[in-house]
Amino acid sequence: MISDLDMFTRLVVAAILSGIIGFERERFGRAAGLRTHILVGTGSALIMLTSMYMFDIYKGVAQVDPSRIAAQVVAGIGFLGAGTILRSQTSVRGLTTAASLWAVAAIGLAVGCGMFHGAEIATALVLVVLFVFSKLEWSLLKKDCFRTIVISTKGSAEELGKIREVLSKYGVEIKDFGIEKQEGKPSVLVRMHLKVLTNIAYDKIIFDITKLDGVDKANWE
Repeated sequence: MISDLDMFTRLVVAAILSGIIGFERERFGRAAGLRTHILVGTGSALIMLTSMYMFDIYKGVAQVDPSRIAAQVVAGIGFLGAGTILRSQTSVRGLTTAASLWAVAAIGLAVGCGMFHGAEIATALVLVVLFVFSKLEWSLLKKDCFRTIVISTKGSAEELGKIREVLSKYGVEIKDFGIEKQEGKPSVLVRMHLKVLTNIAYDKIIFDITKLDGVDKANWE
């Protein structure tokens, strides 16, 4: 039987390890941040402890699989992870955060069953992926990605032509665009789906477009 002190230690360790990963997500303003990761990690550890406790109290009385309840964490975390994924017409965001939640659940289960070293190593590896690999992707992998820009403008052919010139200057390719009327306003919303390089200066594009005559504002979706 697991002692109260051991149970307390495992829950605290699970909260700390999952909190470290959650802090990294919180820094970048992700949908699931510090508190969400701590709750997932601690809850997963408690579920594993509950499974082990039930195995101990029913040992010799009934046939109990200690992994049965804990296994539901892996399936259940999928619903929570799905809530962090946002899909626009041309891109999907939140997959990394969803994966980090899944990893935190696994770390919580590991701590719950006493695999402290395995959980610590997994936490370190997750942090390496989140911190280091993200920088490598931006600095080394000059791959194309798709972004959407929304521009409030009068919508004349001349203004649209100037916007195209700015985008062309940065090597941006327009894949699709649409124009929406703004109720009660003389301006329109131009929504463009663009193919851009990951290392492009997004802020400079916005700055150059907003300097154009007839453009009220511009922002990335």
